[in-house]
Amino acid sequence: MAQHTYDFGLIGLGVMGRNFILNVADNGFKAFGFDLDKEKVEALQKEGGDLDKVDASTDQATFLDALQLPRKIMLLVPAGKIVDQVIENLLPHLDEGDLIIDGGNSLFTDTDRREAYLKEKGIHFFGAGVSGGAKGARKGPSIMPGGSREAYKEVKPIFEAVSAKYKGEPCVAYLGPKSAGNYVKMVHNGIEYGLMQLTSEIYDLLGKAGDMSNKEMHLAFDSWNKDRLQSFLVEITAEILKKEDEYGPGELVDKILDKAKQKGTGKWTSQNAMDLGIPVPSIDIAVSMREISALKNDRIAADKIYGRPEPKRIEKKKLTKMAEEALYFSFIVTYAQGLHQLSEASKEYEYDLNLGTIAKIWRAGCIIRARLLADITKAYQSRPDLPNLLLDPSFSEEIKATIQSVRELVSYGAENGIPLPGLSNSLTYFDAYTSGRLPLNLIQAQRDFFGSHTYERTDRTGTFHTEWES
Repeated sequence: MAQHTYDFGLIGLGVMGRNFILNVADNGFKAFGFDLDKEKVEALQKEGGDLDKVDASTDQATFLDALQLPRKIMLLVPAGKIVDQVIENLLPHLDEGDLIIDGGNSLFTDTDRREAYLKEKGIHFFGAGVSGGAKGARKGPSIMPGGSREAYKEVKPIFEAVSAKYKGEPCVAYLGPKSAGNYVKMVHNGIEYGLMQLTSEIYDLLGKAGDMSNKEMHLAFDSWNKDRLQSFLVEITAEILKKEDEYGPGELVDKILDKAKQKGTGKWTSQNAMDLGIPVPSIDIAVSMREISALKNDRIAADKIYGRPEPKRIEKKKLTKMAEEALYFSFIVTYAQGLHQLSEASKEYEYDLNLGTIAKIWRAGCIIRARLLADITKAYQSRPDLPNLLLDPSFSEEIKATIQSVRELVSYGAENGIPLPGLSNSLTYFDAYTSGRLPLNLIQAQRDFFGSHTYERTDRTGTFHTEWES
């Protein structure tokens, strides 16, 4: 093997890493992988076949010698301490100007720390969120890079080649300095949590309120995916609902335990939104519902104590129409919350994010890709300073046309004991955000009463305090 002949290096040859590096090779770039696991290295070599553009090794020195200078090395390893360990192992053997790219779901503050640390040593570093799962990594993901603009130029041709394409446009763009890429990916995942929770609630409603079979629900989701709700999550929901169980009669979905796991990115989104003072209740409750789902034994015990009312049936055609409108409404509201968080984070962390660009690179490849994002892109391109998607005229018309179904279904869920926290929180957020006056004047009075925290008035300027007890 000739030294310094490979264009791109990748560390971490699990399913995501192997698929990504094969994608790089498929697009005409020579790529070399590294993993301590011999089986993973051999799996890549086998899948790469006779390609002379991809190879791998379990030896770090061989890996580093194979790469062109300055080296472009991407890490697709689990977030956390492992990333720091890989960096420390590489550092003594790197040359000034080499570039390390973290393609995992690292916490954005870790990315800021690593960039500053490596900059002192003359090494470029940036985070690049990669979304699309294993299939996306192989065929074209959405990529969200942030950090040094100059360093990004080194890998821009590769990233644009391997990314998903929407009408010919690559779903990748430089997003901003420091940890902008990892931050955007974090919020992307928070939105993903919200959309998944909402989709599961609509599935639950169709079954309980409409007594619809999995096959009937499959047809509903499949038809929605051909219209304005076209999206990856609606598409795969339709596929899931028709999948038969290989171990017995019926569909597989009915045999899956109702305990959802998480890797932390949704929680980080929610926590950081609280730090910024930005409301994202549709995302918050999606995180909480995964935590509640983990309490399986407690839920079974509580179910036996309290029971559940027998749901009143809703005619299937009517329910299907209402469910589609409710899901569309709540999808819009969830995107609105996530994009609002990105807008405020951009100011707080000096990312200078372009929300139109972000929506644009989410249109294909990623988990939250949806037809809706084309309209969101247009909204922010026409008005880059749009404070909230709900203030856009085109979306306000869509909201007005669908909100009555949301109100009826949320009310139905409350009356019939069907938990709809995602829908409820989306509706509550909307009603609060669109209320010219909220009852928080009373809270301010209470705070002043017990803590002398003062308040402002509606009829005059200044700050006031009252001695409430005579």
